Amino acid sequence: MAIPQSTLDEQINTYFENATSWFTDAIFAEIPLTENVGIPWVLIVLILGASYFTIYFRFINIRGFLKSIKVVRGDYEAIEQAGDIEVSNTVSTVNGDQPDTIRVEGHIGEVTHFQALTAALSATVGLGNIAGVAIALSIGGPGATFWMILVGLLGMSSKFVECTLGVKYREIDANGTVFGGPMYYLKKGLGEKGLHSLGKLLAALFAVMCIGGSFGGGNMFQVNQAFKLFEHVTGAEQSFIYGKGWVFGIIMAILVGIVIIGGIKKIAKVTDKIVPVMVVAYVLAVLTILGLNFSEIPTAFVAIWDGAFSPQGIAGGFIGVLIQGFKRAAFSNEAGIGSASIAHSAVKTKYAASEGLVALLEPFIDTVVVCTMTALVLIITGQLQIGAQLSDEEGVLLTAQALETGISWFPYLLSLAVILFAFSSMISWSYYGYQAWSFLFGRTKKIEYIYKILFCCATVVGAAASLGAVTLFSDAMIFAMLVPNMIGLAILAPKVTQELKRFMKAIKK
Repeated sequence: MAIPQSTLDEQINTYFENATSWFTDAIFAEIPLTENVGIPWVLIVLILGASYFTIYFRFINIRGFLKSIKVVRGDYEAIEQAGDIEVSNTVSTVNGDQPDTIRVEGHIGEVTHFQALTAALSATVGLGNIAGVAIALSIGGPGATFWMILVGLLGMSSKFVECTLGVKYREIDANGTVFGGPMYYLKKGLGEKGLHSLGKLLAALFAVMCIGGSFGGGNMFQVNQAFKLFEHVTGAEQSFIYGKGWVFGIIMAILVGIVIIGGIKKIAKVTDKIVPVMVVAYVLAVLTILGLNFSEIPTAFVAIWDGAFSPQGIAGGFIGVLIQGFKRAAFSNEAGIGSASIAHSAVKTKYAASEGLVALLEPFIDTVVVCTMTALVLIITGQLQIGAQLSDEEGVLLTAQALETGISWFPYLLSLAVILFAFSSMISWSYYGYQAWSFLFGRTKKIEYIYKILFCCATVVGAAASLGAVTLFSDAMIFAMLVPNMIGLAILAPKVTQELKRFMKAIKK
């Protein structure tokens, strides 16, 4: 007799939760601040790290903002073609020549600044901006938005540091394929400091957790939530696809497979089209609601300001509101986690700091712009359910209901946006996971295809199953990545200062 799917899912989740609860409990352990409110220690590390880098680099998140836009626009392309090329002495020679000089002189890398930005954005802009904001405001009230914005601004500095290091310590093979990310700057950068054993250990830990995160939070969770929303919008239990998550999963797996087989160049060509379209589509939908309720916008900002500093009885008062804003912003833009530096490492540049500046735009777009707009819509339309404990699925539906107050078919647009968000996150996280996989197991085609086949299989499983403890564990792995990454960032910060000075000097010349 066949075991019902729900029973099988429950058994798997129970077994997995029992096997991994020690790890998830350790990563998301809270430090008590009041009798009813605690703050996850990982959040403290992320916020303190972001604040430290903001001060250390003299508010690079603000003073470097306009320059970062100029880099994305290509205003400094001329300096990429001038001067000498710095050749890494850590990369082996090929036929007596350095791989760094085999490629087109002065144009090292695989993708443009804009493509690197969209590839990284595609992994962060998604359910956190839609469901996460609804969850934060339902628990913490409108005031959580203020603290969300603050963390987004601070996170810009963390992104600058990790992505500068990602480019500085990347490796490029004889074919011009880039391999970069925290694995490389931890191993090579700490090695330069004489900390060889520590660097190798931290790099290996990061790689293991990145692979786990790519299968879970970067893949199965994304397709699972996209399917659930699609199923709901198309009729819930009356939907033609109700209970057929495996069909949705197979379709997504095929589409993902077609893209990721081509590597970062193919991924970037997709994300530099999908990301602008999906962000613009979502923003236009939100702007429509804000336009229809234009007179309510000032009142919403007043509610955000008042709620940030004088909340009454919401999530433990001021501390609770602050934590909800901090938590959702940090979990949304992933600044300090290190994952984005993997995508940014593939950029075509010989100035590492130029891409660091580009990267600081990421938390601004993700958190300061998109999350704030979602919050305004929820506040203005009165869809907040203060005090409710929402799941991610319920958070998405709450935002859908807010959009529906403006135009009835907006939930369909949101459903499409969520599917695109999920798809783009999956292809970017597949690249992150493969980079970590190749660091541990080698760069042969066989090794590459083993990972990519496993990734596509996980897509089908994610859509068909009820994940529960699996996604909690994968989320824990993603946020555990901050431990080795933050250690490396703190030690290697002076190297980032050197790279920034070198780039600024080149601009002045």
